[in-house]
Amino acid sequence: MKRRIVVTGMGAVTPIGIGIKELWEASIDGRSGVGEITLFDASNYETKIAAEVKNFNPADFMLPEVYRKTDRFAQLGIAAAKMALEDAGLDSQYEKTANNIPVIIGSGLGGSLFHEEQIFKLVEDKNPRHVLSSSVPRIAPNAVSAHIAMVYKLRGPNMAISTACSSGANAIATAAQMLKTRLADIVVTGGVECPISPCTYAAYQALRVLAKGSNGRKVPRPFDKNRDGFVLGEGAGILVLEDYTRAIKRGARIYAELLGYSSNCGVYHMAAPEPGGADAALAIESALTMAKIKPEQVDYVNAHATATKLNDVAEARAINIVFGGNGRQPYVTSSKSEIGHTIGAAGAIEAILTILSINDDIIPPTINCDELDEECNLNVVRNKAYKNPVNIAISNSFGFGSNNAVLVFKKPAW
Repeated sequence: MKRRIVVTGMGAVTPIGIGIKELWEASIDGRSGVGEITLFDASNYETKIAAEVKNFNPADFMLPEVYRKTDRFAQLGIAAAKMALEDAGLDSQYEKTANNIPVIIGSGLGGSLFHEEQIFKLVEDKNPRHVLSSSVPRIAPNAVSAHIAMVYKLRGPNMAISTACSSGANAIATAAQMLKTRLADIVVTGGVECPISPCTYAAYQALRVLAKGSNGRKVPRPFDKNRDGFVLGEGAGILVLEDYTRAIKRGARIYAELLGYSSNCGVYHMAAPEPGGADAALAIESALTMAKIKPEQVDYVNAHATATKLNDVAEARAINIVFGGNGRQPYVTSSKSEIGHTIGAAGAIEAILTILSINDDIIPPTINCDELDEECNLNVVRNKAYKNPVNIAISNSFGFGSNNAVLVFKKPAW
């Protein structure tokens, strides 16, 4: 029999809230997580803003022997995993179920903050002996999945997925495939990133993709005619995916059903999207085909929408290719307007927001979008949340390397 895949637990650490309750309330209120950089001295930088996680204390979520030997990105992931497992009601069932629980986490950059600290130390001291022996395990992209597994004794397959900004979504799709092929009954999955570090931030600034937020202008501004780039963000989103039959048997709460997913490569450019949006459209169509859903059945699209003109326009064209001809366009929003671009965590955090939208029948707003770009002819929900039935929704994630990933979620049906 074909397996149904459901979401039974979620946890998030984001610039607008820690935990899904805080995240959701802030999102539908249209709050921004953007502010001045505090994680390093940005006084010499052309751009000085980011979407940082506020008031995060790793001691609230893990023991000292864990947070003292991990980079910030791993700490965010472990915290989100703790909340997701507790939310799923699995925190007291580890020993009974641990042997078949994989941990599949997406991260585009890994432990960049600690990595850069060690590089600066070597350059300053000119003594290789001063580089800490814990450097390699701290910076490895799989550090977060490994620590989640070790903390919670989850002995299933353990891996990191790294496909730039689509990492979190591809991790969720990989986890779903493990469930479909009966390699596991439960999978812990999602995405994590902490890219707000001196060199990494400077590299994004050099690409000329970061919004300056000058002259009092609120940023980022996805789909807005006056956009000027994205805001780098950090965070973690972790989901528990589970076989439907098992979830029902143990009386788990079901947030949504994951009906379909897809991933492809547009083979166009390492950093720029294919302008016509054909590859992204194909990813959306493939995910809908797997889900056995017609375009006109989709109520809501959580867009990738970074607030760069190239990305916004290419995605708008992709959405119009898929949905423009059926007479009923779905509502569209960009969560990045509130939480910034969290790179490898984006697909997971945005999947969580998509699921919460399905649960509450509320579409969160795209804030800062005051004048819709004529080239983004979409049904964008702007600046204020919109109450509307959401039965089926998709979440788009498009990343460097022409990577495209799409997830299709549905309101749970018994």
